[in-house]
Amino acid sequence: MIPLGPTVDTLKVCDVEPAVWRRIVVRSETPLPQLARALEVAMGWQGYHLHMFDVGGVLFGDPDEDFDYVINEKHASVKQVLPRVDSRLRWDYDFGDGWEHEVVVEAIELPTEGGRYPMCLEGKRACPPEDCGGPSGYERLLEALSAPKDPEHDQVKEWTPDGFDPEAFDVAAPNKRLRRR
Repeated sequence: MIPLGPTVDTLKVCDVEPAVWRRIVVRSETPLPQLARALEVAMGWQGYHLHMFDVGGVLFGDPDEDFDYVINEKHASVKQVLPRVDSRLRWDYDFGDGWEHEVVVEAIELPTEGGRYPMCLEGKRACPPEDCGGPSGYERLLEALSAPKDPEHDQVKEWTPDGFDPEAFDVAAPNKRLRRR
């Protein structure tokens, strides 16, 4: 039997070193579209790109004429695709940049009285800026930002978010955004 409580999941951006990750809690009955939004917010993504879930080769997303081979994510919940501890899936975000995230269930717990879900518990490092070119583009962005004499330094600094610090992560920011939903 699967508890009805929240799941504690780790979300890690693939192919980025040092690692960028978040630990979040969502209710097990959360529909996949709401999980996608919670993942976007926890990471710091804006949510204006397409996404898809890959659960052992079974794809869930928003089917349309371009993606008629995916299962409609509206008909699946967290407990159906991540039924037990150590369950995994890949969450793809922004197909143009090719961001892949590994989601792993660490625990399935009973809800905390008065707990508000989804909730981000912790994380490490800032989310790569939207539209920076995927993992390789992000790597190049970090190189340019760290070298004031790099020919692209000023240009990259101009379009990255104000105050962008790749080492920083403030757990209060995603939780504030999650409360506004």
